[in-house]
Amino acid sequence: MTVLDARALNRATLARQLLLERADLPGADAVAHLCGLQAQEPQEPFVGLWSRLRAFDPAVLSGLLTGRRVVRTHLMRRTVHLVTADDALAWRGRHATMLRQKVLGVYRREFDGVDLDRLAAAGRSMMADGAPRTTAELARALAEHWPRPGRRALGEMVVTALVPVVQLPPRGLWRTKAGVRTVLLSSWLGREIDPLPPDGTDPVGRALVRRYLAAFGPAAPADLRAWCGLAGLPAAIAAMRGELVAFRDERGRELLDLPDAPRPDPGTPAPVRFLPAFDNAILGYHDRGRIVDDAHRGLSVAGERAVLVDGRVAATWTVDAGTVTVTPLRRFSRADRAAVAEEGRALASFLSDGDSRRVRIAASPR
Repeated sequence: MTVLDARALNRATLARQLLLERADLPGADAVAHLCGLQAQEPQEPFVGLWSRLRAFDPAVLSGLLTGRRVVRTHLMRRTVHLVTADDALAWRGRHATMLRQKVLGVYRREFDGVDLDRLAAAGRSMMADGAPRTTAELARALAEHWPRPGRRALGEMVVTALVPVVQLPPRGLWRTKAGVRTVLLSSWLGREIDPLPPDGTDPVGRALVRRYLAAFGPAAPADLRAWCGLAGLPAAIAAMRGELVAFRDERGRELLDLPDAPRPDPGTPAPVRFLPAFDNAILGYHDRGRIVDDAHRGLSVAGERAVLVDGRVAATWTVDAGTVTVTPLRRFSRADRAAVAEEGRALASFLSDGDSRRVRIAASPR
């Protein structure tokens, strides 16, 4: 079995994630290819797509949100993701059990003895009128009948797990600050979520495997689970083995992949790229060593924005008053510093609508 070293896996990840070369894709197609973008911080998907697409116009992504072609909803790992409307409808039912379990992992004691199906029905009934509501408003009304869990637990359970909802614009629009208001996913899109097949087959699970490998492969089953949070995919993987190819990494783990997916030469040059907070290029794996050193693994979980140099996390970045500030995590060569500055100036211009190209690169660590 062919062994893929860390550099080969790195270049494959960059190619799948559209980070090796910016793509000429429409925004909705890019969101679909990436299986959605992390969107806990509403403005971060704009940077994520800017780093991946040529001539990206943030107004296009805003238009996709207002046009109901992409939505903001809790999905993979119970985190807010920006996904296409079709994927939200196709995937939400398959994620329902995981979402419920994730919330119970935090509030199990609060919901001891609570009939969650009854609570879900009450939440759906309350939202059936299509009126946008905040989580606090929903929790306050539900607490009249379920006072014991507490409003915070009630709100999180209903909005993130029991009732499929979307976060409405203007939240998530370019350069717009707005609180979270939700409506039923089915009301917003005019379609019900796809039901799970009654015969026990798992076409959604198999589709998730294919889509994940197209955007993140080659990868191990543990990587797939780390990305989506779903535990019940071994059967889907087993059913698909005949259409997949297998490799091993340097630790001996089996990695699965689509036969015709890109696996670039490990020597392929990788350009500097600025990643947004919580980018799935880093978080979408159990073994993140293909893109970030173990010493810096916690940066992405903490919400630090990363700079890739030669395909690996080499710095963090912030922006303030139009100036992009880069803090190296290792020593930069003169060529590294020049390439980071050039890409940083382009990012500053994007974030400021051309008003600034200011970049400051802090001193490298000794």
